[in-house]
Amino acid sequence: MRKIAPTEITENLFSAIQEDWMLITAQNREGKINTMTASWGGFGILWGRPVCFCVIRPQRYTYGFVEEAERLTLSFLRDGYRHALTLCGTKSGRDGDKIAEAGLTPVGEGDYVTFAEARLVVCGRKIYVSDLEEAKFLDHTLVDSKYPSRDFHRVYICEIEAVYTDTL
Repeated sequence: MRKIAPTEITENLFSAIQEDWMLITAQNREGKINTMTASWGGFGILWGRPVCFCVIRPQRYTYGFVEEAERLTLSFLRDGYRHALTLCGTKSGRDGDKIAEAGLTPVGEGDYVTFAEARLVVCGRKIYVSDLEEAKFLDHTLVDSKYPSRDFHRVYICEIEAVYTDTL
């Protein structure tokens, strides 16, 4: 993979997140990694910095890894890995090695872990964390439709430190 600037990303990130999905991956202090599939998140400029954001519900196993880690990756896999993405979104790492079961190959450098099967990897350092709060929703239909159990996501805003792509 080659390193590019965040401004050089040519993919339609709306489609990449919503239709292709991404893996949120973090490593804990013991060096163990966990990942989960996500179809919510975003990219932009905040505080004059290129940022990405993702959201995780507190009951997800990956939540603890992201809480403990300073950095995380958002990885978009090449075509042909929908089964792996589905598995990583429906199975918990608490119950076994879902990464191996999904046929994914972890690769990394330092605090960042991604997968050899990725076509695009965004490496981010957490710079802001906040929980969604029911009282702050202006469109209350979202609360009932997306949070019937009131298990609101935690939002992680990360400064993008590196981007890697397999495109030429």
